[in-house]
Amino acid sequence: MASETSNGKVVVLGGAGFIGVNAAAAFLDRGNEVVVFDNVSRRGANQNLCWLRDRGRFEFVPGDIRREDDVGALFACHRDATLVLHLAAQVAVTTSVANPRDDFLTNALGTLNVLEAVREWAPEATLLYSSTNKVYGGMEDVAVEERDGRHQYADLPCGVSEERPLDFHSPYGCSKGAADQYVRDYARIYGMKTVSLRQSCIYGPRQFGVEDQGWVAWFAIAGVTGQPITLYGDGKQVRDVLYIDDLVRAFELAAEHIDVTAGQVYNIGGGPSNVLSLLELIAHLEALLGRKLPRSFDGWRPGDQKVYVSNIEKARRDFGWTPTVPCRQGVERLVSWVRENRALFAE
Repeated sequence: MASETSNGKVVVLGGAGFIGVNAAAAFLDRGNEVVVFDNVSRRGANQNLCWLRDRGRFEFVPGDIRREDDVGALFACHRDATLVLHLAAQVAVTTSVANPRDDFLTNALGTLNVLEAVREWAPEATLLYSSTNKVYGGMEDVAVEERDGRHQYADLPCGVSEERPLDFHSPYGCSKGAADQYVRDYARIYGMKTVSLRQSCIYGPRQFGVEDQGWVAWFAIAGVTGQPITLYGDGKQVRDVLYIDDLVRAFELAAEHIDVTAGQVYNIGGGPSNVLSLLELIAHLEALLGRKLPRSFDGWRPGDQKVYVSNIEKARRDFGWTPTVPCRQGVERLVSWVRENRALFAE
């Protein structure tokens, strides 16, 4: 393996969150020194940090990417970082609509703070950015039809590729999309080793999902704890979903092949083989739990796509990555974790 994923120092921004803590744990288990930077504002962050303790060479640095001085001080102290995972973000579309200024400060300005700090203090480090499929917008021009009880693309059997024009929709889409393009351009303009990974719905253990974000985990948590589920729209909307271990492996492989991936953007999702509608997930959870789940319907949310499925061929071609965990198996693992840790979700 290349130095970025073998014995170098890994800095994980947002490392107390769901994706960050799983990535940090994976690199600690590989023997890397890991530095986690987080403002510990999200539910479950403190529990996630406790889970990381004693796994290896681990340091926690409290701070906020919205504050330039915090990020600069981090990299001034860790200028020997070889891999930076920028996973810190405001993650909910609904929150961005309610508070667009904070969404901008976190996602757009925060990313600029990170890029500038890495450029000054650790310019040789590889930087992977956790982007989103929301950069493609509502895709109103793409034909969708209903087949077999779910919405599906009429003419995109392999899903949406990176060639799709960008169309930032919602404040969240704008802030993440701006960051996505800044990350890409810092490779072109400054020669930095940056990669933007446009992620779909990521799910798995240590995800404290809520109604507005992390829908797979939220449905699993609600199912196990007996909370009602609200379906916005008809429940037939489809997403490709990706188990967290597969995402972390994408991080590792993208860094290992940085000579190819630098300056590139990649769709990272479950692809056409790992798609679920909301109703299909509920049916699977009901089979696992052995009971019906209380649910109700409400109106469509603004900007909600009836279908989103990633074309992940570019990642396979450039760095040999494809998902390995089928979605139904991944959901079973998630439900097992929620059951074993039910106390974490007590009101």
